Amino acid sequence: MRRILIIGPFPKPITGMSLANLVVKKILDETPNYLVDTINTSYSKFDEKLGKFSLKKFLFYIKFNIQLYKIFQNKIIYITPGQTFFGITKYSLFILLSSLLKKEIVIHIHGNHLQNEYKNLTGIKKKTVYFLLSKTTKGIVLSKSLKNNMSSFIKEEYIYTLNNFAENYLVPKNKEIKTDKLRIVFLSNLMLEKGILELLQALKILEEQNIEYEAKIAGNIDEFYRDKVLNYFNKLKNTEYLGVVEGKQKKNLFKWSNIFVLPTYYKMEGQPISIIEAMATHHVIITTNHAGIIDMIKEGENGYFVEKKSIKSIVNTFKFLNKNKHKIERISKNNKLVFDKKFTMNHFKENLIKILNS
Repeated sequence: MRRILIIGPFPKPITGMSLANLVVKKILDETPNYLVDTINTSYSKFDEKLGKFSLKKFLFYIKFNIQLYKIFQNKIIYITPGQTFFGITKYSLFILLSSLLKKEIVIHIHGNHLQNEYKNLTGIKKKTVYFLLSKTTKGIVLSKSLKNNMSSFIKEEYIYTLNNFAENYLVPKNKEIKTDKLRIVFLSNLMLEKGILELLQALKILEEQNIEYEAKIAGNIDEFYRDKVLNYFNKLKNTEYLGVVEGKQKKNLFKWSNIFVLPTYYKMEGQPISIIEAMATHHVIITTNHAGIIDMIKEGENGYFVEKKSIKSIVNTFKFLNKNKHKIERISKNNKLVFDKKFTMNHFKENLIKILNS
């Protein structure tokens, strides 16, 4: 029996990493010869300022360190840390004890910021991060172009890629691809760096130019920016804010829409699960050439890249698709094929087990 301890965030709040950890647990629970334990490190309040130190967070993270004893009970220690100095060092005791006891330490990095963080650290902070991450037995990144996030700490041969996924319940058997108008969906946390304000301003311009569209926006809003974001929704006639969506509501949202937009420049971005979900549900993808997205999207085949922080670029892309609606159907079909080839739950499960068993 292989006993594995998963240490990292689980829903709620829902993020790409917390959802991935939940799916990893479900997969291993159903896999023979694996016995799974968890330590949930989710901070219950959604906060855009990830990696920032606060006294409340510090006290919270002290609490989950009480579960350090679980290291003794498990052979594999699977950790999904943050990508900042604090995001790494809050797992220090788990990494150090695991190394002392010669446990297998699997570090799964969900993003592309760690390399920049490490490069910009100096002195004792840089040495501390190197000391901790060099204890890694196996490193996992989301795609090929993100390997350099772990290459400063362990040999290339111990770094594995594991593409993200879309859950099976979202994948339609058949979907009628509607091209009557732009049916736009944004499904992510409504963070400034996810491009939400640029998107909302672009939608306002579409209305001013009498371009027919409907948009539905779903996800958490950071309380600090809530009033500012909601003020934009109040000015838009054809855009609806749905809050957090899950299960059937999420499935129906993807069934309704034909264009998925994520104009992200989020520094912690990796390989957004929401983009994969949009591929699985036959959408045109509008996003940025950022982080691991470049390994997922080809311009004109899977969707279109917009410039970061550019309202004009988003507007022009919407206007192009409005004039060339035939491209919606063609790209939608392409994305279904790409999803089936690379991003299904079966692919994720097979590759995860292969990495853990190697």
